Amino acid sequence: MCICLLNPTEAIGGAKSRPKPQRKPKPKPKVDPVDKTPPGQNININQMAGTWYLLNTATKCSALLKHGYKIEPTVLTLSPSGEKLSVITKTRQNHQCWEISQIYHLTSTPGRLLLKGPSPNLDTTIVIGATDYTSYAVMLYQRRGEITVKLFSRSVDNLAESMLLKFEELLKKQGLGLGHIASFPTYSHCGEVDQDHKINCVPTC
Repeated sequence: MCICLLNPTEAIGGAKSRPKPQRKPKPKPKVDPVDKTPPGQNININQMAGTWYLLNTATKCSALLKHGYKIEPTVLTLSPSGEKLSVITKTRQNHQCWEISQIYHLTSTPGRLLLKGPSPNLDTTIVIGATDYTSYAVMLYQRRGEITVKLFSRSVDNLAESMLLKFEELLKKQGLGLGHIASFPTYSHCGEVDQDHKINCVPTC
């Protein structure tokens, strides 16, 4: 007696082999870019008070990188007061000196601040990533998931190699490299400011 199987998968009882169902991998928890660089240990916000000169900015913002040749000398004055940090930025726009007033709100995490926008999705998180208070500070700004890293100095004449190395170290944590850096001029800072140009604003990229 001869039995012929027309299909090799047809076995006794008609059973067919099937692949085992695969479990979907668990999604990785979302990590905000700013959380990759936590604040420096035991940041004392009162020691951040005073004048800071902006030296370098690192960002993936195409507008800044494309028009980096137009950037102007920029200086910040920080004044802590209770649960707030008053920030006065002096810079040039259209050949005139502007003074930009902002309020950073302290959070429960020392060294982590919040600049409130017109709506919650436009809030900016600021992290003081590293500082020695007397010569340099590296600060990170995040809005809508986009990160900007800035290097500040107490003096335009004190550009230590260690400051730049610390800046570059924090850049790597954010996936930024030397090609994302825009350097700011360290001369011709604004002195007196036309009072008509005092404004409140939130930073762009």
